[in-house]
Amino acid sequence: MKLYYSPGACSLSPHIALREAGIEVELVRVDLATKITEHGDEYRKVNPAGYVPCLVLDDGRQLTEGPAILQYVADRAPERNLAPPAGSFERYQLQQWLNFISTEVHKSYSPLFNPAASDDWKAAARNNLAARLALVAERLNGQPYLLGTRFSVADIYLFVTLSWAAYVNVDLSAWPSLARLSADVGARPGVQAALKAEGLIKG
Repeated sequence: MKLYYSPGACSLSPHIALREAGIEVELVRVDLATKITEHGDEYRKVNPAGYVPCLVLDDGRQLTEGPAILQYVADRAPERNLAPPAGSFERYQLQQWLNFISTEVHKSYSPLFNPAASDDWKAAARNNLAARLALVAERLNGQPYLLGTRFSVADIYLFVTLSWAAYVNVDLSAWPSLARLSADVGARPGVQAALKAEGLIKG
């Protein structure tokens, strides 16, 4: 199994999930500017869209969207309890949060990383992101994780998106519950291992 990734990008969430699940994977770094892998291969031949993550199974099948990969990884290791059982109401809550993070939080960052984005566009993106983060923070008030007391792949995805705030000057101090989740998830051994492997912290 291979995971194509770029350090600190959204591919960090499936990388963390794989480590939390205890699943061995070969990491292949992708230069997102050139679309060339660390082995000198053209990444678009693997994923024509050119973005990460991309999980390639041993039989050649692949998944290319982060939320789908997160659920797949969780289901590969049900004993790790990274996702509620299929068919349960809690499973649909997980899908709800994965979709919200993907479409409302993750995508709200896009203009902030885009050098071509106008100041007005970035200002609107910041306001939109703040509104979305406030909703997440409210959910986390009084409970440790998005699904209550149960840690899940949704918390991993949220942790990764929150980690981008410092790079685009988004102040999270107004939401202590977000800082608490970031600290709690960031301290997990699987998360620390992924951060070290991607060179995001010193090993």
